[in-house]
Amino acid sequence: MAPNRTLDTLPRRPANMAPPAPEYPWPEGFTSAMFLSFDVDAESVWTAKDPDHFDRLVTMSFGGFEARVGTPRLLEMLDRLDLKATFFITGWTLDAHPAMCEAILAAGHEIGHHGYHHLLPDPGSDRLIEEVEAGLDALKRRLGVVPKGYRAPSGEFCEELRVALAERGFLYTSSFRDDVRPYRHVLEDGRAGTIELPVTASYDDWMLGLSARFSPRPIFPKEHVLSIWKDELDETRDWGAMVTTVLHPQCSGRPMRLRLLREFLTYARSCPDLWIATGEEIAGNFLHHERAGA
Repeated sequence: MAPNRTLDTLPRRPANMAPPAPEYPWPEGFTSAMFLSFDVDAESVWTAKDPDHFDRLVTMSFGGFEARVGTPRLLEMLDRLDLKATFFITGWTLDAHPAMCEAILAAGHEIGHHGYHHLLPDPGSDRLIEEVEAGLDALKRRLGVVPKGYRAPSGEFCEELRVALAERGFLYTSSFRDDVRPYRHVLEDGRAGTIELPVTASYDDWMLGLSARFSPRPIFPKEHVLSIWKDELDETRDWGAMVTTVLHPQCSGRPMRLRLLREFLTYARSCPDLWIATGEEIAGNFLHHERAGA
C-alpha cells in the first residue's frame, strides 16, 4: 500500500487492470461450470485473529472439529457422490493435523495453498512472503505436493502477493469477487499474472452457517441457503458461466450443514450441462484455450 494514501491521491483507474474475462468454452458437453472447493483452516483461523486464542480451548474446539469430525464426513460424502474437489489447506493445519490432510490427498482431491497461519495478506505486511514460503514448505514436507492453486486467507490480496505467486509458478489463484468466469491477472508492471478463478460470494458457508463468540452472526436455515444456492447456480448456468464455492469443514461438516450441502450437490450433479471440477482442471481448460488463441 502506498504510504500516506489519501482520497486525493487515489489512482483514477480500476483496482484490477485485467481485461474482461474471455468466454472460452467449457469442455465438450458442458455449458457452465462449478469450482468445488473447501478451505481447511482448522484452529489457525482462530489463532490468526489472536494467538492467545490457543489457550481458549472452547474457541479452539470450533477449528478442532475439522479433523475430528467435519473433514472425514465430507470426504465420505464426496466419495458417495463421486465428486473431486480442491482443498486449500493452511500450513499450520498440515503440521497440526497431518492424518486429516493425508486422507484428503489419498481420496484423490487437489491440494491448494492457503497460507501458513491464515494471516490476512495485507499490503505492507512484514510476514506476507514468509506466509507463502512456509505454506509451500509444509505442503512439500508433509504431503509431497507442489500446489498449482492459491486462495488468500480471509480473502484479501495485494500487488506484492500477486507478484510473489506468479514468480513462484502458481497456475491459478481463487480469491477475487469480480467476475463469473476465469481470467488472467495483469501485474502492475504489465506482466501476466496467475489465472484467477473468481469466488462466488454467496457460496461462502461461513457467512451463512457458523456463529461463535468471536465470529457472531445468525445461522441461516437450510431452506434459505438452499434457495440462495440453487437460484445462484441456475442463473449462472443460464449465463454459461461459473460458480466457485468457499466451504469450510468446521461449518459444512456439521450435521445440518452437511445435509444441506449433500442436497445441493445432489441437485448440482443432476444438471447435465454443469461441469463440476477442481481448480487445476478449470485453470487447465483456460490455459488450453488461451494457448490455442495465442
